[in-house]
Amino acid sequence: MSNHPSAAKRNRQRITRTTRNRSVRSSVRTVVKQARAAIAAGDGQAALHVKKAISLLAAAASKGILHKKAAARTTSRIQAALSKLA
Repeated sequence: MSNHPSAAKRNRQRITRTTRNRSVRSSVRTVVKQARAAIAAGDGQAALHVKKAISLLAAAASKGILHKKAAARTTSRIQAALSKLA
């Protein structure tokens, strides 16, 4: 339990922010996993999955949910795997 009103407010903000970030991070992981699975299967729709994953990674990085370099690294690896497929 916090001893100051400002500390209590920061705790409330932390809980709200964590919940919001968790849902975004989870959706990014899901989409990246789908893209990797589509690439591994040689699916014709792999390019669409990759495009969606890259878009969500960039959005999460711009909001500060993911580190910018982590998002860039994941994007690069997915694109490299897709280009090997083609």
